[in-house]
Amino acid sequence: MAKRKKKTSIGIHFLANPARFLRFAHRIFPWITVIAIICIVAGLVLGLAVVPPDYRQGDAYRIIFIHVPSSWMALMIYVIIAVASAAGFIWRHPLADLIGKSSAPIGACFTFLSLVTGSLWGEPMWGTWWVWDARVTSMLVLFFLYLGYIALNSAYDDPTKGARASAILALVGIVNIPIVKFSVDWWNTLHQPATLSKFDRPSMDSSMIAPLLLMATGFIAFYLVVLIIRLRSEITARRIRNMRLAQVEN
Repeated sequence: MAKRKKKTSIGIHFLANPARFLRFAHRIFPWITVIAIICIVAGLVLGLAVVPPDYRQGDAYRIIFIHVPSSWMALMIYVIIAVASAAGFIWRHPLADLIGKSSAPIGACFTFLSLVTGSLWGEPMWGTWWVWDARVTSMLVLFFLYLGYIALNSAYDDPTKGARASAILALVGIVNIPIVKFSVDWWNTLHQPATLSKFDRPSMDSSMIAPLLLMATGFIAFYLVVLIIRLRSEITARRIRNMRLAQVEN
């Protein structure tokens, strides 16, 4: 138990040092960039050109290879923001607030992509572009939570106050995540059940799983690529701001 706590503490302190984190990010950046490109290209080729049409939906279902991974990313990134917010409150982690701030626009984009592709998919399937379905509505709430987080983070002249206000919103808004996840089970909705609720008997043909997982892996790698780029910018901006404050004080 003591060794495990020691390893966790070492990991936290390792990521807490901006210079060390930037060196680590510099080493892994080329690899995750390559992974993102390969997985997304392979997933799109397989999903749009190789796998057979669905016996009910025809080729219209192919938007699933963008819609579903985007939805997964929207949920995952919000959980990351909430965990970073908690780390900022509990451990005063120097990079926690920057991780949340850098992740929020990426998560908002994935949520928006999920809503748009869901609308494009819903029109031929449901006969309408939008319904106030439990899953769709809770995803829209998630999108507004992202926008609220971004707005609060930028609403204060003092970055610390903005980080705290947005962190509180992120922690309160985490209750929406299980609602999004289980809405199709809790309520009678038009939205289909989970695509991969279980891997032994998934609700889709096995040939469609590979491109779906490739796209999900590619989106995760893409998120990490953009996150590193944004974190570099935020760390540099923080250093410049601290230098200016030190000059003013002197």
